[in-house]
Amino acid sequence: MAKRGKKFVEAQKLVDKAQTYEYKEAIELAKKTSTTNFDATVEVAFRLGIDTRKNDQQIRGAVVLPNGTGKTQKVLVFAKGEKLKEAEAAGADYVGDAEYITKIQQGWFDFDVIVATPDMMGEVGKIGRVLGPKGLMPNPKTGTVTFDVAKAVEEIKAGKVEYRADKAGIVHAPIGKASFDADKLAENFETIFDVILKAKPASAKGTFMKSVYVTTTMGPAVKIDPLSAVSKAK
Repeated sequence: MAKRGKKFVEAQKLVDKAQTYEYKEAIELAKKTSTTNFDATVEVAFRLGIDTRKNDQQIRGAVVLPNGTGKTQKVLVFAKGEKLKEAEAAGADYVGDAEYITKIQQGWFDFDVIVATPDMMGEVGKIGRVLGPKGLMPNPKTGTVTFDVAKAVEEIKAGKVEYRADKAGIVHAPIGKASFDADKLAENFETIFDVILKAKPASAKGTFMKSVYVTTTMGPAVKIDPLSAVSKAK
């Protein structure tokens, strides 16, 4: 096991591992125990009672956080004609078609999210093998394959985050920065908590929301009582 730093060890002492905290209290504690010299990202992790081997229990989507994430994402749009102008006007960082596919094939990845119009997906599919492993492939479920490129770009710039359950049924998602007011982090948490809760597959049996944790970059995890958030989620 890797040796923990002194700051982490001291911060961990403030968290009772045997306790499940009310979500607002947990967020405050996560902020308090942030150990980095930079503005750490605050992240939540949901361990869900789903079987990801079954197609009808896949959980994937996107949500716009009311207070953003604290990070401005670079957006690449694959489109043609008037849609290029719409994307540029909405604030896309890069817009084009074949020339950017060639750049990516040559190893260029100076962007965070790709948006593509449906008529461009045949071309984008040519680089699916390099985009897929990096989680960059556009997908209709996350709103990144659409003819409404302006809306897609605006939402991403406003703080849209994608979420997806991994093989273990865990969803990780950022809800802001440690510098955010606790109330803003709580509002972001409520928003994504509600989305995940409503995404429960009809075929999933037993407890759906098995455990929820909040943590900061390199900080200790704080366990949240899911029931404390149910009545507050929007």
